[in-house]
Amino acid sequence: QVQLVESGGGSVQSGGSLRLSCVASGRTFSRNGLGWLRQAPGKEREFVAAISWSGGSSAYADSVKGRFTISRDNAKNTVYLQMNSLKAEDTAVYYCAARNNPAAVVTLKFDYWGQGTQVTVSS
Repeated sequence: QVQLVESGGGSVQSGGSLRLSCVASGRTFSRNGLGWLRQAPGKEREFVAAISWSGGSSAYADSVKGRFTISRDNAKNTVYLQMNSLKAEDTAVYYCAARNNPAAVVTLKFDYWGQGTQVTVSS
């Protein structure tokens, strides 16, 4: 009974930035690790980033490391993904997700999913 709603997607030029937000409701942030994942048309779902319940640990896909930053504000029940130096290959639907484990883990197996927000990067 965790609901996740993403926002902040849109269209940007190559090299630009976007900040995605995901607000949780219901049973929220109860020691949940959080993550961002993405899926481009015709492609498999891809792990992007994860953050631990405490916020003290994070993990990133090699393709976004150094460009994207995941953070969370438990007081606002919100997780963020700051995306800088965007590339055309970053174009995808981005999903936030939560898992019933506090750790930051590179995985596609999450227990709760948002509806997704479209990110389009033009080149």
